[in-house]
Amino acid sequence: MTTPKPRKLIIVSGMSGSGKSVAMRTLEDLGFHCADNLPLEMLPQWVSISDESEGEEETSVNLAVSLDIRSRGDLARTPELLSAVGKLGFDPKLVFFDASNEYLLARYADTRRRHPLSKYGLALADAITLERQVLKPLSALADLRIDTSGLNVHQLRREVISAFTLAEERTLSLLFESFAYRRGIPGDADFVFDARMLPNPHWDAVLRPLSGRDPEVRQYFEQQSDVGIYLSQIRNFLDTWLPKMATDTRSYVTVAFGCSGGRHRSVYLAEQLARHARDSGWQQVATYHRELE
Repeated sequence: MTTPKPRKLIIVSGMSGSGKSVAMRTLEDLGFHCADNLPLEMLPQWVSISDESEGEEETSVNLAVSLDIRSRGDLARTPELLSAVGKLGFDPKLVFFDASNEYLLARYADTRRRHPLSKYGLALADAITLERQVLKPLSALADLRIDTSGLNVHQLRREVISAFTLAEERTLSLLFESFAYRRGIPGDADFVFDARMLPNPHWDAVLRPLSGRDPEVRQYFEQQSDVGIYLSQIRNFLDTWLPKMATDTRSYVTVAFGCSGGRHRSVYLAEQLARHARDSGWQQVATYHRELE
């Protein structure tokens, strides 16, 4: 009788502004059941409850949780709690996202968001310094560190996908991306498909503020015969050639769809082809909508 392989629990931690929220969204795209800003002491209980709720599924999901400066509890207890999680049949791995102080300062200046410690009346530079000190217990436990200095959102998602595709499984990761041609074609796309000849919901005043992920826009496209033909042809193309790209030297493939504004046609196509890939048995599938992000 073989011992069941431990399921994965990814602990996402790190500095505020270093890209943890992007990492959590990416892990969710990869099929992880995610929880953000969980009180530290609740970690074993949350894992146990999540495990029980998935117990009736044929394949149980892996878990991901973010623990950082916002989390309530004594961070020094983290090793004890991770040990408790291990006894539940999970293999916890802590990933620490970091960036240089200069980069974090610039990122906060660009987004104009408040640092979690600014509520104590600290200047931003002092808040970042204090946060590093407080997070030392988590930083010291890190199984993997990812420096996001200089990375844009797309590059960060790629970094996360590469880090969590589990090299021992030799699984090819697929990233379905949408973009607007007016802002340029993604430089690292393996396949680029032009959707600008398809019907455009932009000219419908009701649909214009929505995106290709909204049910009203999906319904619009499902009524367009040209969209159905386009999807069918792209599905057949990818079903033929993607399996041939799964080699020991290639870990991911990016399939990009472009339209005029990057909100409707390209988003819808990326979502539909990502769903088709998952239904076809691909294990590591993510989406990235450049203009929506």
